[in-house]
Formats: sequence, C-alpha cells, structure tokens
Amino acid sequence: MNATDGTDAADTPSAPASPRRLASAERLKAFTDAVVAIAMTLLILPLMESVGEVAREHGSAGEWLTENGDQLFSFALSFVLIAAFWLGHHRLFDRIHRVDGGLLMLTVAWMFTIVWLPVATAIVGQMADDPVQKTLYVGSLFATSVMMALAGWYVLRHPALHDMPAENLRSGILADTIASVLFAVAYVIMLAVPVLSFYPLFLLLLTGPLHSLARRLVRS
Repeated sequence: MNATDGTDAADTPSAPASPRRLASAERLKAFTDAVVAIAMTLLILPLMESVGEVAREHGSAGEWLTENGDQLFSFALSFVLIAAFWLGHHRLFDRIHRVDGGLLMLTVAWMFTIVWLPVATAIVGQMADDPVQKTLYVGSLFATSVMMALAGWYVLRHPALHDMPAENLRSGILADTIASVLFAVAYVIMLAVPVLSFYPLFLLLLTGPLHSLARRLVRS
C-alpha cells in the first residue's frame, strides 16, 4: 500500500521505456573522413622510402621508376579505390543525421578495412606475386564493399536515422552489391590466370553500366 494515498504500488503505471539512444552523426562523419585521409596518406610511405634508398645509391629518377613500377601501380590503384569508397560513404552519410550503436559498429568495421588497405598495398608492391598476396588485397577490397552495402541496408531499415528517399538507398545498396560481386569475379580470374596479375580489377569499371542495366530491368 502507498502510505500517502492508499493505492497499491503494483497498480501505479510504470514509466515509459526510454527511447533508443541516438547520437549526432557529425562527429562520426568527421572521424571517418580523418581515417580515410590518413589511410590514403599512408599509401605513399613505401614509395618515399624507396626514393631515399635509390638516392643513397646515387641512382637516377629513371632507375627509381623502373625499379618501383609495381609499387607505383599498386599505389595508384589503391588510392583510386579508397577515393571511390570514400565518395560512396560520403553519399550515404550526407543525409544521415543520427547514429545508433548498430550503424556505429558497421562504420567502424568499414574503417578497419580501409586502414588495412595500405598494408595490403605494400605487400602487393614489395613482395612476390602469390595467391596469398591476392587474397589479402582483393579480400580487403571485397570486405570494404560488403560493409558499405550492409551499412546502406541498415540505414534503409532504420528510417529514424536519416531523411534519404528509400529509392536512393536501394540504388546505393544495389551498386555496392554489384561491386562486391565484381571483386569476387576478379579474384577468381586472378587465381585462375595468374599472368593477368591484378588487371582483372578493372572489371570494377563495369559497376556503373551494370547498375544502370539492373535498375532498368527492375523498373520494367
């Protein structure tokens, strides 16, 4: 019994459950941008070290270019891919205003794959070509693409986090899914035909045309 009004405490309505905690997305956006910028900067460090090594041996710029052709290729490829991943992330988060625990964890996982890529790039540029090397590099790219698709799907399922049209989100998820499939196809080709090296990754250029084709098929 309640000592003041004579009512049974068990009959007193309980307080409503507190809503799910949502945080502003601005700090996460800024942190993600900083992580991507650092990862892109780290790509150049092995090349900076090789410049010093050639200089100490009194080598020329031409010799440096010849000796580091593979490293230059892997640097340029990874730089372009990270930039493309960042642009996709930027488009997704442009109209996300709140973040919950699930989206935060997906974003952290995405950043993990981005931070790992400079290591995989250095392995490609400095070590002998073998299946493990390809697995580490293409596997990290595949994981980045998959995490992006999962983040888009999560945002689609949680409309309280954003004000983005569902059609735009579905389109982004489709593009990320197509990219993930192309990474997987490129990986299989690279293992089946080792002489092609990493050139099958240029299959990613088909993402745009395949995305447009898939959207037309869905509409029809």
